[in-house]
Amino acid sequence: MMETIFSLKNKVSVVSGGGSGIGKAISILFAKQESEVHILDLDDNTSIAVEEITAIQGKAFFHKCNVADQGEVNAVVKSIVANTNKIDILVNNAGIAHVGTIETTSEKDLVRLFNVNVKGMYNCMHEVIPTMKKKGGVILNLASIAALVGIPDRFAYSMTKGAVLGMTLSVAKDYISYNIRCNSISPARVHTPFVDGFLKKNFPGKEKEMFEKLSKTQPIGRMGTPEEIAYLALYLCSDEAAFITGCDYPVDGGFVKLNN
Repeated sequence: MMETIFSLKNKVSVVSGGGSGIGKAISILFAKQESEVHILDLDDNTSIAVEEITAIQGKAFFHKCNVADQGEVNAVVKSIVANTNKIDILVNNAGIAHVGTIETTSEKDLVRLFNVNVKGMYNCMHEVIPTMKKKGGVILNLASIAALVGIPDRFAYSMTKGAVLGMTLSVAKDYISYNIRCNSISPARVHTPFVDGFLKKNFPGKEKEMFEKLSKTQPIGRMGTPEEIAYLALYLCSDEAAFITGCDYPVDGGFVKLNN
């Protein structure tokens, strides 16, 4: 019998922001590949993702946690390790967005984005790495094409995602001798509930029109799907990608290289 490729059997995964969108797709796919998945999220609706995973005979747990609070992250990671004795995979997915230039971005908005998108990722890595150092592991950070190219009205968001790339390279370099790999994915626009909420809030009555406009900013002519991001996440976190570390992967329908 041929062994299943990209298997995560007997691996313990932690996925921040795993209750919806890209994080949910990653959580479900990892569970299908037989990983025990621990989802860190603030949204009580995350229990729905856990139910979906249980329905496919997967194993998942919901930990209500604000990743911006190091104390909360520390407590959750300790509880996971106490029960599993390890964490093999960390997917740093939790993040928030903001629309605005440097002039229209308030200090409050800047700090809010920093606390989740930068400090949140720092907190998760800071608490998980000591455990990973014992047996090795994989860290995958969700960045964005906003860290690679200039995007109008995304000052604070671009700033935080640029920091994600820096953290990814630094961790990959510092912990390679501990058999810890660290990579990142930089998606372009992906159709998630966040996008629908953004359009409803900012373009009431013009949601369909703006959805089409945003979709066409990708040369491929559409937005990505959460599942398409999840498939790459699975590869990068699997043993098949054991030779890959310190890399960022744009998943963008040609946005970075083909837009002129």
